[in-house]
Amino acid sequence: MSCKFVRSFAEFSAFAVLLVSSATSASAPSFSNEHLRFSVNWPSGLSLGEGNLSASRSGSAQDSTGRLDMAFNLDAGIPGFSVSDQYRSAASPDYCSLEFQKKVSHGKKSADETTKFDDETQTATRETANGGKSDMKMSSCGKDALTYLYFVRRELSQGRLPPTQTVFFGSPYQIHLEFGGTLNITLGEKSVEADKILANLKGPSSDINFEVYFLKDQARTPVLVKVPLTLGTFSMELVREP
Repeated sequence: MSCKFVRSFAEFSAFAVLLVSSATSASAPSFSNEHLRFSVNWPSGLSLGEGNLSASRSGSAQDSTGRLDMAFNLDAGIPGFSVSDQYRSAASPDYCSLEFQKKVSHGKKSADETTKFDDETQTATRETANGGKSDMKMSSCGKDALTYLYFVRRELSQGRLPPTQTVFFGSPYQIHLEFGGTLNITLGEKSVEADKILANLKGPSSDINFEVYFLKDQARTPVLVKVPLTLGTFSMELVREP
């Protein structure tokens, strides 16, 4: 198997969680009881697996003031190389991270870690299953990758685009967003209107650009993610239930 393929596929799975304007809605979305299913696709369009994004609030379906719990699961692969990732996040009503859990398996490599956020000391503490521990400085209201995604969607629903900031996905990453226009894209067999967001992500050993398309609905639902890697552009596309 090509080493370039394994590296490209592993990179895509690691950044898929970061799914990461113009329209304004009357009220911010609550993201209560949300469940979105995505197809993970090879550059040719062949499906490599599936991703599932979900969120729930600790209050009623209309409540946007309770704690937000989020999850993203990714199961994909080819013969000889599989990816199984699980991410869990808990955030305050103001989209400040409380805890982020990351459990990933890429082929023979695996990782299991938890990051806890202390807004009072502005410290993110990362602990691994094998006993490792490290403290990282953060600004007020630190955000992990999942919390950041939902924060972006909330901001887009109010006609705003978040400024460049740090997000935590194990290590800290700088992410910068730009509005790329409103386009008609094909989702399944239908044409839908979506806002294109251009993202640049810089980490300790990575610098990657990717595109995220959000529907112009109240929840600013992410429908398509395109990540250009060595072997071509991988994608994740929302699967509309029949």
